[in-house]
Amino acid sequence: MLIGAHSVIYSTNADADRAFLRDVLKLPNVEAGDGYLIFGLPPAEVAVHSSDKNDAHELYLMCDDVEALIAEMKQRDIGCTPVQDQGWGLLTRVTLPGGGTLGIYQPRHARPSGHGSEVVEESRKTSNEETHKEKRPKNAQKRQRPITLRLTCGHFGSQPQLEFN
Repeated sequence: MLIGAHSVIYSTNADADRAFLRDVLKLPNVEAGDGYLIFGLPPAEVAVHSSDKNDAHELYLMCDDVEALIAEMKQRDIGCTPVQDQGWGLLTRVTLPGGGTLGIYQPRHARPSGHGSEVVEESRKTSNEETHKEKRPKNAQKRQRPITLRLTCGHFGSQPQLEFN
């Protein structure tokens, strides 16, 4: 039935934003013709929220450590909003070269099975400083940075294979 999902980011400077996804976020990609790149993403999930209108959609990327992501973006002179504790996760918005923003968050909500992730719980210190720890089974290994994505494509019309580790 379903074989995947395809999201589109509209931009007034698409070439710069494609370069950001390719060169900064290091997303694997394939040339789709006429300069269009299609980027592979790690496993995804979708949620449906109540709204006063239809056809309003949002795209968020998820990371395992939002503070580390912000520090990495700062080293590249890429702007990020301050972290917002949304309850369901710790959210920042990265400014794309085209001027738009892309939400990236460290999830604290339950995630569907098959993602290799665990529910993240928050523990707070008595001071204003916060730390966030993951609850994991004893045999689970902590993911080491960097994350590797590998997209393997066969002939036209075949389904690309995305490996995420």
